Amino acid sequence: MKTRIAALSLLVAGAWAQAADLFPLADVRLKPGPFLDAQTTDLNYLMAMEPDRLLAPFLREAGLEPRKPSYGNWESTGLDGHMGGHYLSALALMHASTGDGEVLRRLNYFVAELKRAQQANGDGYVGGIPGGRQAWRDIAAGKLEADNFSVNGKWVPWYNLHKVYAGLRDAYRYAGNEEARAMLIQLSDWALGLTSRLSEQQMQQMLRSEHGGMNEIFADVAEMTGERKYMDLALRFSHQAILDPLEKGEDKLTGLHANTQIPKVIGFKRIADLARREDLDKASKFFWQTVVEHRTVAIGGNSVKEHFHDQKDFGPVISEVEGPETCNTYNMLKLTGMLFQSEQKGSYGDYYERALYNHILSSQRPGGGFVYFTPMRPNHYRVYSQVDQGMWCCVGSGIESHAKYGEFIYAHEGDALFVNLFIPSTLNWRERGIKLTQSTRFPDADTTRLTVDEGGKFTMKIRYPAWVAAGRMQVKVNGKTVKVDGQPGGYVSVAREWKKGDRVDVQLPMTTRLEQMPDKSNYYAVLHGPVVLAAKTRLFADEKLNFLADDSRMGHIANGQVCPLEAAPMFVSDSKDFIRRFKPVKGKPLTFTAPGVVHGADGAKTEFVPFFRLHESRYTMYWQHSTPAGLQQLQAANAAREAERLALDARTIDQVAPGEQQPESDHFFKGEGSEAGINNGRHWRHATKWFSYELNDPKQEAKVLRLVFAKADAGRRFDILVNGQLLSSVTLTRVAQEEIYTVDFPIPDAMRQAANGKLSVRFVARPGSVAGGLYGLRLMR
Repeated sequence: MKTRIAALSLLVAGAWAQAADLFPLADVRLKPGPFLDAQTTDLNYLMAMEPDRLLAPFLREAGLEPRKPSYGNWESTGLDGHMGGHYLSALALMHASTGDGEVLRRLNYFVAELKRAQQANGDGYVGGIPGGRQAWRDIAAGKLEADNFSVNGKWVPWYNLHKVYAGLRDAYRYAGNEEARAMLIQLSDWALGLTSRLSEQQMQQMLRSEHGGMNEIFADVAEMTGERKYMDLALRFSHQAILDPLEKGEDKLTGLHANTQIPKVIGFKRIADLARREDLDKASKFFWQTVVEHRTVAIGGNSVKEHFHDQKDFGPVISEVEGPETCNTYNMLKLTGMLFQSEQKGSYGDYYERALYNHILSSQRPGGGFVYFTPMRPNHYRVYSQVDQGMWCCVGSGIESHAKYGEFIYAHEGDALFVNLFIPSTLNWRERGIKLTQSTRFPDADTTRLTVDEGGKFTMKIRYPAWVAAGRMQVKVNGKTVKVDGQPGGYVSVAREWKKGDRVDVQLPMTTRLEQMPDKSNYYAVLHGPVVLAAKTRLFADEKLNFLADDSRMGHIANGQVCPLEAAPMFVSDSKDFIRRFKPVKGKPLTFTAPGVVHGADGAKTEFVPFFRLHESRYTMYWQHSTPAGLQQLQAANAAREAERLALDARTIDQVAPGEQQPESDHFFKGEGSEAGINNGRHWRHATKWFSYELNDPKQEAKVLRLVFAKADAGRRFDILVNGQLLSSVTLTRVAQEEIYTVDFPIPDAMRQAANGKLSVRFVARPGSVAGGLYGLRLMR
């Protein structure tokens, strides 16, 4: 006991002084408004999910009989169990936010069933990874092969397991479940034993694969127990290839899988706070700054097709339909909250508000269901999960996000109370006996009222949003105007002995403005205050889109027809000073028209509404601008730029982006001696032995396999097999004119017909050579 207490003291002594603490979720309650509506929708979704189906992978892998069959989709194709971890966290957050008794009953049942599985395993392990026990035994023995999304052939096993760790932590942290705490420590001890014989080089090799926030979890366990060994493990799970450039203030993120990196940085920050590591603190701040300031679009999201694009070229943001991923913003908000606790910068509140309203709140369908990708491409759309089908990562983070809206509204430090967000809610500051109610229709109205229900002496610090002009924010206490001592991007302080019934009325004048794409290209978003406005835009003739995703492996992508950019709506005006033409629509909150500005869509009748209210429709959020004289030329340039791409897409039946995590996992990548990397922003895959993908040709139309290679790999020799039959023996050459080039391989009719719509394409290295590198793969008509 003395050793543990001494270790705990050492950890606490090394912790940073916190500038502010967020209030426990149980101390904040939402009042009627869009966030309470979203929380209720999420609660209904949680109640519709079946715990026994989510528990099935854990019981199966422990040798126990599941009570019900597992869900399908990602829960039955290699990531089995990840949703169960998210579900446990979501139940814990929802119980803390609502006090709902049925939620707590489900949580306790879920923990008890996981405990059965952990006890059956006998060594502290509990997980749903198919064949995971043998894979972990191989790793413990030093048999290790890892790339960006697999370890020993298992799909991101540490990422999967991280959700279980986090679920147990949250069940204890938010719901007080002591069994979950004990199970978490046992699972951490299992990881200690598993990795004890791995060298630092092997650990770093393993961390090439996405592993969620494992370093954060072990830091949490270190604080929970006071045991130094868990902090040491947290440091071993910190990926140096990402940490080193961030420490130096270098942005080396282009081409990296975005959501793989954000949880690592959350872990860096957590360790920094507990172990007083300035290097990790500096790295986490720089990461936030470069992502938010240089890699983020209007809604607060980032990435294209799950990867960080070149910060100087946002072209892919417009051209691709796989826009910002909701998981990324879920994690960026978590990092933002942690950074705020160390430093009360208004920019953290500004970003949090922007991302919360425009990405997170918008990512849940009012009738239930969650969004994976939010396309920025004009006139595209989103698809939503269904409770018994879509088991994507963004469903897992989604059921958590909408259960914790009270998290950042308020914070405290000493006698200071921070009001960060303008969301109708109540606060119970238990330690000081202070209670507060915030009443507001924000953002439909530009005011909020804070009423003291139980008083005391404290300083109220109200965020001065960056979107309010200097000198425009107004504050009244009990009807009397007080001096606003803050500036945009900071806080306004009001210190007094507060009495029951005291009122603070805040006015936050909002203006309508344009925001250019961060690379300064010719695309603009429209915002009113912090709210991104978008317009519903037309479907194609006779088009009937299904906005509810099915349970197919790639059902999370809105794969409907792509609108050519030359036909997309845009702004047409002689100058960019047309924002003054935006006029509010009477009787419709936060709704505007722009007569004489919109070309296409519904023209002058086009309505701009908050994106978080726009669902089940094609939409436009980013608009090109043209003068009337330049319109025809701009449209022609758009058409020329897209003609080749759209024609290629029309011929494409299925495709894989080699070396990119989700496209490869969606096509059931397998390999031996395989490796992936990035060359001048292009992802590649090769293998000293072999690698393969499973392609779909449902109508049996495939005529050509189009592959992309690099001249730098000249001399490599390998065979291409389709369903075990030799398609071609390849020797890469330098004869191509371009550094990156394509080669078409005709697929014989007999081979296609025998495939029956499923083609396993395998690349096998010839003796002494390498298969690949492969930069692209398309199955074409």
